[in-house]
Amino acid sequence: MSIRIALDNAPDFFTNLDFVAGRVLLGLNRPENVGNIVIKLEGESRTALSAPEFDYDRRRASTPGPGYGDVVTENHKLLYLVQQIYPDERAMASSVVGAMPGVLHPGQHEFPFKLKLPLNNICGDPQALARLNGVGGGSTNQSLLGFGGYRTMDGTKQMMLQHVKSTLPPSLTGFPREAEIRYYIKVTIQRPGFFKENWRYQTGFKFLPIEPPRPPRTTQEAFARRPFSFKPRSPAPYKQKRSFFGSNKHSAENTDEAQETPPTIEMSARLPFPSILTCNQPVPLRLIAKKLEPSTAQVYVISLEVALIGFTGVRAHHLQNTEVTRWVVCSESNMQIPIGKPQDPVGSEFVIPDGLWANLALPNTIAPSFTACNLQRRYELEVKIGLSWGLPNPKGKGVVFYPQMLYLPLKLSKVEVFSGISPPAQLLDTSSYRPQQTTPQPPSLPPRQSVATSSQQQQPPPHDALYPPQLGSNNAPGYDDAPPSYDEAMAQNLSGPAERPAYSGVTAENDPSSMPSEKSGLH
Repeated sequence: MSIRIALDNAPDFFTNLDFVAGRVLLGLNRPENVGNIVIKLEGESRTALSAPEFDYDRRRASTPGPGYGDVVTENHKLLYLVQQIYPDERAMASSVVGAMPGVLHPGQHEFPFKLKLPLNNICGDPQALARLNGVGGGSTNQSLLGFGGYRTMDGTKQMMLQHVKSTLPPSLTGFPREAEIRYYIKVTIQRPGFFKENWRYQTGFKFLPIEPPRPPRTTQEAFARRPFSFKPRSPAPYKQKRSFFGSNKHSAENTDEAQETPPTIEMSARLPFPSILTCNQPVPLRLIAKKLEPSTAQVYVISLEVALIGFTGVRAHHLQNTEVTRWVVCSESNMQIPIGKPQDPVGSEFVIPDGLWANLALPNTIAPSFTACNLQRRYELEVKIGLSWGLPNPKGKGVVFYPQMLYLPLKLSKVEVFSGISPPAQLLDTSSYRPQQTTPQPPSLPPRQSVATSSQQQQPPPHDALYPPQLGSNNAPGYDDAPPSYDEAMAQNLSGPAERPAYSGVTAENDPSSMPSEKSGLH
């Protein structure tokens, strides 16, 4: 027996509105009784954090909870699509003998499938969860002749978690035993019989979401600026040798340099507002120096470093942690770029040439900004500029004063990273399509079972202090509107975008998971 999933024209990564199409290849060396074959498209956001010592000391006297060092896990089913590929709808509706599930003969069997990736996650949609088995009294799917059905996810476990309804987040790894977002294609072959085990096989794939609608371009800029002033120069600890005729030709100019006014300059780093960076594209950065005080001194740029800092917020129930990752986009040193001219008037600006970073794209391991139920990624742009008043002379000829050096950090804190996958024009024209919103939704408790008289049933139920109004109840408070569902946002014939940048992620999509096993019972 062998099972394999072959995808048709599989790209490097999938995105929203893409069709995940392929075939399940089943090779048999003997006859097998098969009830059904189910293909599933799943996405999971898993987090795990260890309880700190102070948390245990705070909780142990009042309520039971995780002790120091215990691992708390939280798993959200971001994506869950199910399709039965054997027997298909045509076979289920047929009355021909042998069309129903039964014995598959030895040989190679192919079962095609085709699923479409939605826009938003499913775990924050109570209606989508209610359609799964285990919610609202749903029963296991059965075929016409009584062959065993297939099991689906129990949605009640997801309804006990806190959710954020948003666009599907990108694949994310690189935080062993702490956080990961993975997407899978799973196939289950159900074999009727008490002692027969079902056959399962899965393969992973990378996912990168389409970006929300970009705001219109403006001339406004976001900036981080910092003024600075050099200190008055002091002589070097050595003296120049006199010439053969007993005079020092540099003495006059040295006296002038000692009395020279220190330069005062303001450096600013600017990005278009709103500050949006794009995966695998250069940073649209501008560095501008402004002269603040009258001085004939010459200032040079001697070093430059541009880095993107990512902050990954990890949450597992009541525990939270933030992981900081740094990507260096540009790093240059030993430069001698003069800032303007000594004769420039006060208030003049000098734009540092952008040839150092204009042709350097962001690393393809950077994921776009996103907000999921238990994971979040945001970015900051940090620029470090090295400046020097004067230049060192390695030969020591005519040098009386050491050059003064300053290193200025400039940080732009509100920076978003987009995937670079533009949504289709038909989707932008849809009036209901909006950027992702991040309104947190508390977990909803199941309604209490009670027996009421006919007169009591006509009146609205009173509020119970132990069971406050939650999602799904008649008197539930309204939350802010979330993005539309998959069926509401697009037509069935809308396909995914054709152009997309390169994206590698951090690790291979089929690498074994490093996350600890769940102990909380929440799946």
